Amino acid sequence: MVNMGTNLGGLAMRSPVATASGTFGYGHEYRDIVDYSKLGAVTAKGVRMEAWPGNAMMRHAEVPGGLVNAIGLQGMGVKHFLERDMFMYSMVKDAPPVIVNVWGGTEDEYAQVAETISAAGKPQIGAIEMNVSCPNVKAGGHTFGQDPKVLFSVVSKVRAATKLPLIVKLAPNVPAIAPYVQACEDAGADALSLINTIPAMVIDIEKRVPVLGNRTGGLSGRCVHPAAVKVVYDAHRVTKLPILAMGGIYEAKDAIEFMLAGASAVAIGTATFSAPDTAAKVYDGIVEYCERHGFGSVGELTGALCES
Repeated sequence: MVNMGTNLGGLAMRSPVATASGTFGYGHEYRDIVDYSKLGAVTAKGVRMEAWPGNAMMRHAEVPGGLVNAIGLQGMGVKHFLERDMFMYSMVKDAPPVIVNVWGGTEDEYAQVAETISAAGKPQIGAIEMNVSCPNVKAGGHTFGQDPKVLFSVVSKVRAATKLPLIVKLAPNVPAIAPYVQACEDAGADALSLINTIPAMVIDIEKRVPVLGNRTGGLSGRCVHPAAVKVVYDAHRVTKLPILAMGGIYEAKDAIEFMLAGASAVAIGTATFSAPDTAAKVYDGIVEYCERHGFGSVGELTGALCES
């Protein structure tokens, strides 16, 4: 028997397989078609203080090997999430902990959302994931995750606002990941989430206009996987913080690559849209791999890359 439990910065997970924010609703929507018993956590889509309409249509476009989306973090706000979505989640059979993805337009809003979630005392909520790829309205629209000093500041404020395990979701489009990892570590983050989507654009050449209503969006899917593996590898080399890895996981092989590169857990994202049972199949594949290679626990895979 393989011990499939892992710990993500204080979040105890019975499985190293989770779902990625923005691809699994608020956690309860898949309750009739997904085996939740094989999930270690479910990550809810982004939550901010007030309702947010998101971007104009069109919001997504399929591309070779992936998907470009510009949903714009549409949501009903933290009150609605806590009262309705957490109530619905309480009825899910074999439900794992929820990781709540939070965002805001200012540092204070990030902290306020985190504080509100923590104060609600919902037992299903196991951790907070910060999406720092959002525009900072007080800094001319530059995202919080583009400047290590700003990143340190916003993570520090959220750290002071919650005692829940704090995971920071970093973007890959930076010159080097190390300064951003260090900023998160110094600010008190408990874990990292890698990677967020890659900035992308799709153009309709007949109409000569952008396909997406927001003009640009974020690229996810199989095509980003090798790039994501490298970011996880680079981050693992400079930190002891556990890593939740995501980016193009469609089968167990993809998840195992991430873990060998340094991840403690993985999250399934875009693949869920076409195959909702992907997470369960990935779980089974990791078990089979561990048994075949003589690993007694899934934790032994983390960073087990042979460098020779």
